Amino acid sequence: MNEIIHLINEMSPYLLLGFLLAGLMHSFIPGGYYTRFLGKKSFRSVVNAALFGIPLPLCSCGVIPTAMSLRKDGASKGAVASFLVATPQTGVDSIIATFSLMGLPFAIVRPIAALLTAVFGGSMVNLTDNSEENSATEGKKHNEEKREHEGFWHKLREAVEYAYVEMMEDIGKWLVIGLVVAGLITVFVPADLFAVFKGNTLASMLLVLCIALPMYLCATGSIPIAVALMMKGLTPGAALVLLMAGPACNFASMLVVKKVLGTRTLVTYLVSIIVGSIAFGYLVDYLQFSGTVNFLEQLTTQQACCEEGDSWFSWACTILMTLLLINAIVLPKLGLRKASQCHCHDEHHDSCSCGCGDGCCDGDEHSETRTYIVEGMDCNHCRASAEKALQQVEGVSSATVDLASKKAYVTGTASEEQLREAIEAIGFKLKKA
Repeated sequence: MNEIIHLINEMSPYLLLGFLLAGLMHSFIPGGYYTRFLGKKSFRSVVNAALFGIPLPLCSCGVIPTAMSLRKDGASKGAVASFLVATPQTGVDSIIATFSLMGLPFAIVRPIAALLTAVFGGSMVNLTDNSEENSATEGKKHNEEKREHEGFWHKLREAVEYAYVEMMEDIGKWLVIGLVVAGLITVFVPADLFAVFKGNTLASMLLVLCIALPMYLCATGSIPIAVALMMKGLTPGAALVLLMAGPACNFASMLVVKKVLGTRTLVTYLVSIIVGSIAFGYLVDYLQFSGTVNFLEQLTTQQACCEEGDSWFSWACTILMTLLLINAIVLPKLGLRKASQCHCHDEHHDSCSCGCGDGCCDGDEHSETRTYIVEGMDCNHCRASAEKALQQVEGVSSATVDLASKKAYVTGTASEEQLREAIEAIGFKLKKA
Protein backbone atom coordinates (compact mmCIF):
# COMPACT_ATOMS: atom_id res chain seq x y z
CA MET A 1 0.00 0.00 0.00
CA ASN A 2 3.00 2.29 0.37
CA GLU A 3 3.25 2.36 -3.43
CA ILE A 4 -0.37 3.55 -3.71
CA ILE A 5 0.17 6.25 -1.06
CA HIS A 6 3.20 7.36 -3.04
CA LEU A 7 1.12 7.45 -6.23
CA ILE A 8 -1.44 9.68 -4.51
CA ASN A 9 1.30 12.02 -3.33
CA GLU A 10 2.73 12.15 -6.85
CA MET A 11 -0.70 12.79 -8.34
CA SER A 12 -2.17 15.40 -5.97
CA PRO A 13 -0.10 18.50 -6.96
CA TYR A 14 -0.79 17.91 -10.65
CA LEU A 15 -4.47 17.20 -10.02
CA LEU A 16 -4.90 20.48 -8.15
CA LEU A 17 -3.24 22.34 -11.02
CA GLY A 18 -5.29 20.46 -13.62
CA PHE A 19 -8.58 21.22 -11.86
CA LEU A 20 -7.68 24.91 -11.73
CA LEU A 21 -6.86 25.06 -15.44
CA ALA A 22 -10.14 23.27 -16.21
CA GLY A 23 -12.01 25.83 -14.12
CA LEU A 24 -10.34 28.72 -15.96
CA MET A 25 -11.33 27.19 -19.31
CA HIS A 26 -14.91 26.79 -18.11
CA SER A 27 -15.24 30.39 -16.93
CA PHE A 28 -13.31 32.31 -19.57
CA ILE A 29 -14.18 30.45 -22.80
CA PRO A 30 -17.80 31.03 -23.98
CA GLY A 31 -19.77 27.89 -24.78
CA GLY A 32 -20.91 29.28 -28.13
CA TYR A 33 -17.27 29.44 -29.23
CA TYR A 34 -17.27 25.66 -29.61
CA THR A 35 -20.59 25.36 -31.45
CA ARG A 36 -19.66 27.99 -34.03
CA PHE A 37 -17.02 25.83 -35.73
CA LEU A 38 -18.76 22.45 -35.77
CA GLY A 39 -21.79 22.97 -38.01
CA LYS A 40 -20.60 21.88 -41.44
CA LYS A 41 -20.38 18.29 -42.61
CA SER A 42 -16.69 18.56 -43.36
CA PHE A 43 -13.30 17.23 -42.35
CA ARG A 44 -12.45 20.58 -40.79
CA SER A 45 -15.45 20.45 -38.42
CA VAL A 46 -14.38 16.93 -37.37
CA VAL A 47 -10.85 18.13 -36.59
CA ASN A 48 -12.21 21.20 -34.76
CA ALA A 49 -14.46 18.99 -32.63
CA ALA A 50 -11.52 16.78 -31.63
CA LEU A 51 -9.27 19.75 -30.87
CA PHE A 52 -11.98 21.44 -28.82
CA GLY A 53 -12.78 18.25 -26.95
CA ILE A 54 -9.31 17.09 -25.95
CA PRO A 55 -8.60 19.76 -23.27
CA LEU A 56 -12.17 19.84 -21.92
CA PRO A 57 -12.52 18.19 -18.48
CA LEU A 58 -15.65 16.15 -19.31
CA CYS A 59 -16.10 12.54 -18.25
CA SER A 60 -17.94 9.95 -20.34
CA CYS A 61 -21.27 10.72 -18.67
CA GLY A 62 -20.94 14.52 -18.80
CA VAL A 63 -19.82 14.51 -22.42
CA ILE A 64 -23.08 12.89 -23.61
CA PRO A 65 -25.49 15.79 -22.96
CA THR A 66 -22.84 18.28 -24.07
CA ALA A 67 -22.41 16.46 -27.39
CA MET A 68 -26.17 16.13 -27.83
CA SER A 69 -26.54 19.88 -27.20
CA LEU A 70 -23.95 20.53 -29.90
CA ARG A 71 -25.96 18.32 -32.23
CA LYS A 72 -29.15 20.19 -31.35
CA ASP A 73 -27.40 23.49 -32.08
CA GLY A 74 -26.48 22.26 -35.57
CA ALA A 75 -23.18 20.40 -35.25
CA SER A 76 -22.75 17.66 -37.87
CA LYS A 77 -22.94 13.99 -36.90
CA GLY A 78 -19.26 13.58 -37.75
CA ALA A 79 -18.29 16.48 -35.49
CA VAL A 80 -20.44 15.12 -32.65
CA ALA A 81 -18.92 11.64 -33.02
CA SER A 82 -15.41 13.15 -33.04
CA PHE A 83 -16.25 15.13 -29.91
CA LEU A 84 -17.66 12.00 -28.22
CA VAL A 85 -14.51 9.99 -28.94
CA ALA A 86 -11.90 12.63 -28.06
CA THR A 87 -13.33 14.45 -25.05
CA PRO A 88 -13.71 11.73 -22.37
CA GLN A 89 -10.30 10.19 -23.18
CA THR A 90 -8.43 13.27 -22.04
CA GLY A 91 -8.77 16.63 -20.38
CA VAL A 92 -6.30 19.14 -19.13
CA ASP A 93 -6.53 17.60 -15.64
CA SER A 94 -6.02 14.00 -16.81
CA ILE A 95 -3.15 14.94 -19.16
CA ILE A 96 -1.29 16.58 -16.28
CA ALA A 97 -2.09 13.63 -13.99
CA THR A 98 -0.86 11.22 -16.68
CA PHE A 99 2.44 13.10 -16.80
CA SER A 100 2.78 12.92 -13.02
CA LEU A 101 2.19 9.15 -12.73
CA MET A 102 3.11 7.68 -16.11
CA GLY A 103 5.71 10.07 -17.49
CA LEU A 104 6.11 12.36 -20.48
CA PRO A 105 5.83 9.72 -23.25
CA PHE A 106 2.37 8.64 -22.07
CA ALA A 107 1.31 12.27 -21.56
CA ILE A 108 2.23 12.99 -25.21
CA VAL A 109 0.83 9.82 -26.77
CA ARG A 110 -2.51 9.94 -24.96
CA PRO A 111 -3.88 13.21 -26.45
CA ILE A 112 -2.37 12.43 -29.88
CA ALA A 113 -4.11 9.05 -29.87
CA ALA A 114 -7.37 10.70 -28.82
CA LEU A 115 -7.06 13.28 -31.60
CA LEU A 116 -6.33 10.85 -34.43
CA THR A 117 -8.89 8.30 -33.24
CA ALA A 118 -11.56 11.00 -33.02
CA VAL A 119 -10.74 12.38 -36.47
CA PHE A 120 -10.88 8.87 -37.92
CA GLY A 121 -14.23 8.13 -36.25
CA GLY A 122 -15.80 11.47 -37.18
CA SER A 123 -14.63 11.21 -40.78
CA MET A 124 -16.04 7.70 -41.08
CA VAL A 125 -19.39 8.92 -39.71
CA ASN A 126 -19.50 11.68 -42.31
CA LEU A 127 -18.66 9.23 -45.10
CA THR A 128 -21.28 6.67 -44.10
CA ASP A 129 -24.06 9.11 -43.18
CA ASN A 130 -26.36 10.20 -46.02
CA SER A 131 -28.73 12.41 -44.03
CA GLU A 132 -28.88 16.15 -44.57
CA GLU A 133 -27.48 18.33 -41.85
CA ASN A 134 -29.51 21.05 -40.21
CA SER A 135 -28.05 24.53 -40.04
CA ALA A 136 -26.97 25.71 -36.64
CA THR A 137 -29.62 27.41 -34.58
CA GLU A 138 -29.07 30.51 -32.56
CA GLY A 139 -30.99 29.37 -29.47
CA LYS A 140 -31.21 31.60 -26.42
CA LYS A 141 -28.01 33.54 -25.78
CA HIS A 142 -28.98 35.50 -22.67
CA ASN A 143 -26.92 33.34 -20.30
CA GLU A 144 -23.76 33.62 -22.42
CA GLU A 145 -24.28 37.36 -22.95
CA LYS A 146 -24.59 37.75 -19.20
CA ARG A 147 -21.33 35.84 -18.67
CA GLU A 148 -19.53 37.99 -21.24
CA HIS A 149 -20.28 41.09 -19.16
CA GLU A 150 -19.14 39.57 -15.89
CA GLY A 151 -15.93 41.00 -14.44
CA PHE A 152 -12.56 39.27 -14.22
CA TRP A 153 -12.73 38.60 -10.48
CA HIS A 154 -16.25 37.21 -10.72
CA LYS A 155 -15.12 34.78 -13.44
CA LEU A 156 -12.03 33.86 -11.42
CA ARG A 157 -14.17 33.05 -8.38
CA GLU A 158 -16.48 31.02 -10.62
CA ALA A 159 -13.45 29.16 -12.00
CA VAL A 160 -12.24 28.23 -8.50
CA GLU A 161 -15.72 27.10 -7.43
CA TYR A 162 -16.12 25.04 -10.58
CA ALA A 163 -12.66 23.49 -10.24
CA TYR A 164 -12.63 22.60 -6.56
CA VAL A 165 -16.35 22.08 -5.86
CA GLU A 166 -18.26 21.04 -8.99
CA MET A 167 -15.45 19.05 -10.62
CA MET A 168 -14.59 17.47 -7.30
CA GLU A 169 -18.24 16.41 -6.96
CA ASP A 170 -18.23 14.92 -10.47
CA ILE A 171 -14.80 13.31 -10.65
CA GLY A 172 -13.89 12.86 -6.98
CA LYS A 173 -15.93 9.72 -6.40
CA TRP A 174 -14.47 8.01 -9.48
CA LEU A 175 -10.96 9.14 -8.59
CA VAL A 176 -11.29 7.60 -5.13
CA ILE A 177 -12.72 4.41 -6.65
CA GLY A 178 -9.80 4.28 -9.09
CA LEU A 179 -7.28 4.65 -6.27
CA VAL A 180 -9.01 1.98 -4.18
CA VAL A 181 -9.11 -0.42 -7.13
CA ALA A 182 -5.43 0.29 -7.79
CA GLY A 183 -4.68 -0.51 -4.15
CA LEU A 184 -6.62 -3.79 -4.31
CA ILE A 185 -4.81 -4.75 -7.54
CA THR A 186 -1.45 -4.02 -5.94
CA VAL A 187 -2.22 -6.11 -2.86
CA PHE A 188 -4.21 -9.05 -4.21
CA VAL A 189 -3.34 -9.54 -7.90
CA PRO A 190 -0.44 -12.00 -8.43
CA ALA A 191 2.71 -10.42 -9.78
CA ASP A 192 2.84 -12.85 -12.70
CA LEU A 193 -0.85 -12.50 -13.71
CA PHE A 194 -0.10 -11.25 -17.22
CA ALA A 195 2.74 -13.68 -17.83
CA VAL A 196 0.20 -15.89 -19.61
CA PHE A 197 -0.05 -13.21 -22.30
CA LYS A 198 3.70 -12.90 -22.79
CA GLY A 199 4.38 -12.73 -26.51
CA ASN A 200 0.68 -12.25 -27.29
CA THR A 201 -0.03 -8.54 -27.02
CA LEU A 202 -3.34 -8.80 -28.90
CA ALA A 203 -4.81 -11.22 -26.33
CA SER A 204 -4.10 -8.84 -23.43
CA MET A 205 -5.52 -5.90 -25.40
CA LEU A 206 -8.71 -7.79 -26.23
CA LEU A 207 -9.11 -8.76 -22.56
CA VAL A 208 -8.71 -5.13 -21.52
CA LEU A 209 -11.23 -4.05 -24.20
CA CYS A 210 -13.82 -6.55 -22.98
CA ILE A 211 -13.51 -5.13 -19.47
CA ALA A 212 -13.16 -1.43 -20.35
CA LEU A 213 -15.79 -0.87 -23.06
CA PRO A 214 -19.00 -1.47 -21.05
CA MET A 215 -17.65 -0.04 -17.77
CA TYR A 216 -17.67 3.55 -16.61
CA LEU A 217 -14.08 4.73 -16.21
CA CYS A 218 -13.09 8.33 -15.57
CA ALA A 219 -10.12 9.62 -17.60
CA THR A 220 -8.34 10.65 -14.40
CA GLY A 221 -9.55 7.78 -12.22
CA SER A 222 -8.36 5.21 -14.77
CA ILE A 223 -4.72 6.35 -14.44
CA PRO A 224 -3.91 4.67 -11.09
CA ILE A 225 -5.65 1.49 -12.31
CA ALA A 226 -3.47 1.43 -15.43
CA VAL A 227 -0.35 2.06 -13.34
CA ALA A 228 -1.22 -0.76 -10.92
CA LEU A 229 -1.82 -3.19 -13.81
CA MET A 230 1.48 -2.20 -15.46
CA MET A 231 3.23 -2.95 -12.19
CA LYS A 232 1.71 -6.43 -12.45
CA GLY A 233 3.10 -7.00 -15.94
CA LEU A 234 0.52 -5.47 -18.28
CA THR A 235 2.28 -4.06 -21.34
CA PRO A 236 2.29 -0.26 -21.86
CA GLY A 237 0.28 -0.73 -25.07
CA ALA A 238 -2.48 -2.67 -23.29
CA ALA A 239 -2.48 -0.01 -20.54
CA LEU A 240 -3.03 2.64 -23.22
CA VAL A 241 -5.99 0.62 -24.52
CA LEU A 242 -7.50 0.86 -21.03
CA LEU A 243 -6.85 4.62 -20.90
CA MET A 244 -8.47 5.13 -24.32
CA ALA A 245 -11.38 2.70 -24.43
CA GLY A 246 -12.46 2.90 -20.78
CA PRO A 247 -13.23 6.63 -20.58
CA ALA A 248 -14.33 6.94 -24.23
CA CYS A 249 -17.19 4.49 -23.98
CA ASN A 250 -19.62 2.83 -21.59
CA PHE A 251 -22.96 1.08 -21.88
CA ALA A 252 -24.96 4.24 -21.13
CA SER A 253 -23.19 6.26 -23.83
CA MET A 254 -23.80 3.46 -26.36
CA LEU A 255 -27.55 3.61 -25.75
CA VAL A 256 -27.67 7.41 -26.09
CA VAL A 257 -25.59 7.47 -29.29
CA LYS A 258 -27.83 4.82 -30.82
CA LYS A 259 -30.99 6.70 -29.90
CA VAL A 260 -29.91 10.19 -30.96
CA LEU A 261 -27.44 9.56 -33.80
CA GLY A 262 -28.57 6.16 -35.07
CA THR A 263 -27.27 2.59 -35.19
CA ARG A 264 -24.85 3.25 -38.07
CA THR A 265 -23.19 6.07 -36.17
CA LEU A 266 -22.99 3.90 -33.04
CA VAL A 267 -21.23 1.11 -34.95
CA THR A 268 -18.77 3.58 -36.50
CA TYR A 269 -18.20 5.17 -33.09
CA LEU A 270 -17.36 1.81 -31.47
CA VAL A 271 -15.19 0.65 -34.38
CA SER A 272 -13.14 3.85 -34.27
CA ILE A 273 -12.52 3.43 -30.53
CA ILE A 274 -11.59 -0.26 -30.83
CA VAL A 275 -9.41 0.10 -33.92
CA GLY A 276 -7.77 3.29 -32.69
CA SER A 277 -6.94 1.95 -29.23
CA ILE A 278 -5.50 -1.33 -30.55
CA ALA A 279 -3.48 0.45 -33.25
CA PHE A 280 -1.93 2.88 -30.78
CA GLY A 281 -1.47 0.07 -28.26
CA TYR A 282 0.58 -1.86 -30.81
CA LEU A 283 2.58 1.29 -31.63
CA VAL A 284 3.39 1.91 -27.96
CA ASP A 285 4.47 -1.70 -27.40
CA TYR A 286 6.60 -1.61 -30.54
CA LEU A 287 8.34 1.57 -29.37
CA GLN A 288 8.81 0.09 -25.90
CA PHE A 289 10.21 -3.32 -26.89
CA SER A 290 12.33 -1.97 -29.73
CA GLY A 291 14.08 0.31 -27.25
CA THR A 292 12.97 3.51 -29.00
CA VAL A 293 10.92 4.94 -26.10
CA ASN A 294 10.84 3.73 -22.50
CA PHE A 295 7.22 4.00 -21.31
CA LEU A 296 8.08 2.17 -18.08
CA GLU A 297 10.79 4.58 -16.93
CA GLN A 298 8.41 6.60 -14.72
CA LEU A 299 7.25 3.44 -12.91
CA THR A 300 10.84 2.46 -12.11
CA THR A 301 11.52 5.98 -10.84
CA GLN A 302 8.41 5.89 -8.64
CA GLN A 303 9.40 2.60 -7.08
CA ALA A 304 12.85 4.00 -6.28
CA CYS A 305 11.46 7.27 -4.91
CA CYS A 306 8.89 5.40 -2.83
CA GLU A 307 11.71 4.04 -0.67
CA GLU A 308 13.14 7.53 -0.14
CA GLY A 309 9.85 9.12 0.97
CA ASP A 310 7.79 12.00 -0.41
CA SER A 311 8.37 15.73 0.02
CA TRP A 312 6.41 17.90 2.44
CA PHE A 313 4.90 19.72 -0.56
CA SER A 314 3.44 16.47 -1.94
CA TRP A 315 1.98 15.61 1.45
CA ALA A 316 0.52 19.13 1.78
CA CYS A 317 -1.14 18.81 -1.65
CA THR A 318 -2.51 15.39 -0.71
CA ILE A 319 -3.98 16.76 2.53
CA LEU A 320 -5.51 19.71 0.65
CA MET A 321 -7.00 17.44 -2.00
CA THR A 322 -8.40 15.16 0.71
CA LEU A 323 -10.10 18.13 2.40
CA LEU A 324 -11.54 19.27 -0.94
CA LEU A 325 -12.87 15.77 -1.63
CA ILE A 326 -14.48 15.65 1.82
CA ASN A 327 -16.06 19.05 1.18
CA ALA A 328 -17.36 17.96 -2.23
CA ILE A 329 -18.47 14.38 -1.52
CA VAL A 330 -18.99 13.82 2.21
CA LEU A 331 -20.36 17.10 3.61
CA PRO A 332 -23.35 17.36 1.20
CA LYS A 333 -24.40 13.79 2.08
CA LEU A 334 -24.23 14.64 5.78
CA GLY A 335 -26.30 17.77 5.21
CA LEU A 336 -23.45 20.02 6.35
CA ARG A 337 -23.14 21.76 2.95
CA LYS A 338 -25.54 22.26 0.07
CA ALA A 339 -24.48 20.60 -3.16
CA SER A 340 -23.22 22.95 -5.84
CA GLN A 341 -26.21 22.31 -8.09
CA CYS A 342 -28.37 24.31 -5.67
CA HIS A 343 -28.57 27.59 -7.60
CA CYS A 344 -30.57 30.40 -6.02
CA HIS A 345 -30.86 32.66 -9.03
CA ASP A 346 -34.42 32.13 -10.27
CA GLU A 347 -35.55 35.44 -11.70
CA HIS A 348 -39.17 34.84 -10.65
CA HIS A 349 -38.51 33.66 -7.08
CA ASP A 350 -37.14 35.55 -4.14
CA SER A 351 -34.82 32.66 -3.41
CA CYS A 352 -34.26 29.14 -4.68
CA SER A 353 -36.32 26.78 -6.81
CA CYS A 354 -33.95 23.88 -6.75
CA GLY A 355 -35.52 21.65 -4.14
CA CYS A 356 -32.96 22.42 -1.49
CA GLY A 357 -35.52 22.33 1.30
CA ASP A 358 -35.64 26.05 2.13
CA GLY A 359 -39.32 26.34 1.29
CA CYS A 360 -38.50 28.73 -1.52
CA CYS A 361 -40.25 26.78 -4.26
CA ASP A 362 -43.71 27.22 -2.86
CA GLY A 363 -46.04 29.45 -4.76
CA ASP A 364 -45.35 31.65 -7.74
CA GLU A 365 -48.01 34.25 -8.31
CA HIS A 366 -47.02 34.67 -11.96
CA SER A 367 -47.12 31.09 -13.20
CA GLU A 368 -47.43 27.50 -12.08
CA THR A 369 -44.25 25.67 -11.13
CA ARG A 370 -44.32 22.01 -12.16
CA THR A 371 -42.03 19.25 -10.92
CA TYR A 372 -40.58 16.50 -13.11
CA ILE A 373 -38.03 13.72 -12.78
CA VAL A 374 -35.06 13.76 -15.17
CA GLU A 375 -33.60 10.28 -15.58
CA GLY A 376 -30.04 9.63 -16.74
CA MET A 377 -28.14 12.43 -15.00
CA ASP A 378 -24.89 11.44 -13.27
CA CYS A 379 -22.90 14.65 -12.81
CA ASN A 380 -23.11 18.44 -12.73
CA HIS A 381 -22.44 18.64 -16.49
CA CYS A 382 -25.53 16.48 -17.01
CA ARG A 383 -27.55 18.71 -14.70
CA ALA A 384 -26.39 21.89 -16.39
CA SER A 385 -27.22 20.50 -19.83
CA ALA A 386 -30.70 19.45 -18.72
CA GLU A 387 -31.29 22.83 -17.10
CA LYS A 388 -30.16 24.67 -20.23
CA ALA A 389 -32.34 22.49 -22.49
CA LEU A 390 -35.43 23.24 -20.40
CA GLN A 391 -34.67 26.97 -20.21
CA GLN A 392 -34.49 27.17 -24.00
CA VAL A 393 -37.99 25.73 -24.51
CA GLU A 394 -40.43 28.37 -25.74
CA GLY A 395 -42.80 29.37 -22.95
CA VAL A 396 -40.43 28.48 -20.08
CA SER A 397 -39.78 31.46 -17.83
CA SER A 398 -37.50 29.59 -15.43
CA ALA A 399 -36.18 26.06 -14.98
CA THR A 400 -33.90 24.60 -12.31
CA VAL A 401 -32.65 21.02 -12.02
CA ASP A 402 -31.43 19.35 -8.83
CA LEU A 403 -28.92 16.55 -9.36
CA ALA A 404 -29.33 14.84 -5.99
CA SER A 405 -33.10 14.35 -6.27
CA LYS A 406 -33.16 14.21 -10.10
CA LYS A 407 -36.01 16.75 -9.96
CA ALA A 408 -36.64 19.58 -12.42
CA TYR A 409 -38.70 22.62 -11.38
CA VAL A 410 -40.18 24.34 -14.42
CA THR A 411 -42.17 27.57 -14.42
CA GLY A 412 -43.98 28.74 -17.54
CA THR A 413 -46.57 27.81 -20.14
CA ALA A 414 -44.61 25.20 -22.11
CA SER A 415 -46.34 21.84 -22.49
CA GLU A 416 -45.03 18.62 -21.00
CA GLU A 417 -44.48 17.26 -24.51
CA GLN A 418 -42.24 20.22 -25.41
CA LEU A 419 -40.20 19.71 -22.25
CA ARG A 420 -39.92 15.96 -22.88
CA GLU A 421 -38.67 16.52 -26.44
CA ALA A 422 -36.04 18.97 -25.20
CA ILE A 423 -34.76 16.53 -22.55
CA GLU A 424 -34.80 13.51 -24.86
CA ALA A 425 -32.85 15.49 -27.50
CA ILE A 426 -29.83 15.50 -25.17
CA GLY A 427 -30.16 11.85 -24.19
CA PHE A 428 -32.18 11.97 -20.94
CA LYS A 429 -35.76 11.05 -20.03
CA LEU A 430 -38.45 13.25 -18.46
CA LYS A 431 -41.45 12.10 -16.45
CA LYS A 432 -43.84 13.60 -13.93
CA ALA A 433 -42.73 13.56 -10.31
